[in-house]
Amino acid sequence: MGNKSSLFLLNEEIAQIQDETGFTPNQIERLYSRFTSLDRNDCGTLSREDLMRIPELAINPLCERIVHSFFAESSDDRVNFRQFMNVLAHFRPLRDNKQSKLNSREEKLKFAFKMYDLDDDGVISRDELLSILHMMVGANISQDQLVSIAERTILEADLCCQGKISFEDFCKALDRTDVDQKMSIRFLN
Repeated sequence: MGNKSSLFLLNEEIAQIQDETGFTPNQIERLYSRFTSLDRNDCGTLSREDLMRIPELAINPLCERIVHSFFAESSDDRVNFRQFMNVLAHFRPLRDNKQSKLNSREEKLKFAFKMYDLDDDGVISRDELLSILHMMVGANISQDQLVSIAERTILEADLCCQGKISFEDFCKALDRTDVDQKMSIRFLN
């Protein structure tokens, strides 16, 4: 059942997380409650399996990539609350120009780019794009159609004609996209 964590957040920790992420103290406390309910071992950290149990995440076709993003800064395959909050901050909408470093347009784009860059080599290859497209549409589109979409996307986005999409290419391709709107989750106050 639910976690009866004896851990609690100190006011100083809440203030630090608020400065880093831009979340309100009330949002931080709500997210901490959700975090501790996911922490079934009551150890103050989450595993990949803990995150995969989030129903809203489990139904997302990019679930594995999103869960992977939580562990980018982790050395032991566990995520503490602060790391959890730093990832969630990428999805915090801008309100009243209250921007933190983590939810700036550039950071949102870096986060999205890493979803596609499966081998973390700094470029999106045709095969990586195909893998992501396959995750997103499954068997709803033929392999030939997926290959066509991937090749056309690379052709249009690859400004340096390398056959791969760099971060700069990715940003340019999304220049006219409202990244904040596309990469925002409404967090209750």
